[in-house]
Amino acid sequence: MKSAHIPRATIQRLAVYVQVLETLLQEGDSVISSDGLARACGVNPSQIRKDLAYFGEFGVRGVGYYVQDLLTAIKQSLGIDRTWNVALVGVGNLGRALLRHGIFRRRGFILVGAFDCDPFKIGEEVAGLEVVCSRRLKEKVSELEIEIGIITTPPERAQRAANYLIEAGVRGIVNFAPARISVPENVAVEYVDFMHHIFSVAFNISINQSKGLS
Repeated sequence: MKSAHIPRATIQRLAVYVQVLETLLQEGDSVISSDGLARACGVNPSQIRKDLAYFGEFGVRGVGYYVQDLLTAIKQSLGIDRTWNVALVGVGNLGRALLRHGIFRRRGFILVGAFDCDPFKIGEEVAGLEVVCSRRLKEKVSELEIEIGIITTPPERAQRAANYLIEAGVRGIVNFAPARISVPENVAVEYVDFMHHIFSVAFNISINQSKGLS
């Protein structure tokens, strides 16, 4: 196992591989060639081999990859072959949408707690969860065995939400708020900023237009 230091881009591609492999299984495909998997994932075969080499040797010469075996191996390597309990902090429009979205549970990430500091939201039920005061995070993290926190607060409240999560012992945060947060070195943080993707799309449209591509 050579998974100690894996590039961020590789982790992101592995997430795509998981999605593609799950779709292949649903469609009844048990084996796929290296070229076929590369096309489905939008990368070249050598990139897939390089990414998978961080975790061991996969694939059979002249055959390709056994879909279920490869999917299982990647999930184990990423640590997503088990369920994770998740807390969401910030029950606004985005927070409500995420609480009601079934994708988290289907992927093994169970939203078990919803938190907010707004007294008008505390006690409300959203997607089967009672909204609890953010100040009670430490108590609830222990009770519900929460390991990951999702922040969907306004930007000016993101750091406070992060502080509550960190003080409660959460060591992984996904931040949807358009603000950077400060965390200790032992806390993993991922940022989800929709504007970054919109900027990227706008840039690529502009480049294509400058090239005369429709």
